[in-house]
Order: sequence, then C-alpha cells, then structure tokens
Amino acid sequence: MTLHPQYITDTSGKKHSVVLPIKEYNLLLEELEELEDIKLYDAVKAKNESSISFEQYLKKRKKK
Repeated sequence: MTLHPQYITDTSGKKHSVVLPIKEYNLLLEELEELEDIKLYDAVKAKNESSISFEQYLKKRKKK
C-alpha cells in the first residue's frame, strides 16, 4: 500500500499532524485490524490448549 500523507507543521517546520486521503486511512485501519487478529490468533495458538469444533461448542452451549 502506498500512502500519500500531507503534513501539518508549525511555524518552525516541526511536523504535528498527518492528513491522509480517506481511502488510504480506511485501508490502513483494515490492515491494523487484520494484524490485531493475527496477533490474537498467534497468542491463542501459543497456549497450545485443546480445542473443540464450533458445532461441538454449540451443542454444549444448548445443554446449559
């Protein structure tokens, strides 16, 4: 993904803010959400716990 940022600076030229086209901003948010999902998946896998299928979970839940 190529970003086209525009910077807002103060009178001394120090960057304070960034402006992105909304399409690029939304794509960036999607990428961050995907990365968050991957990190969560990796954390769960690292626990090396046993798992059950979604169907088994639903059956177990109905019994309660």
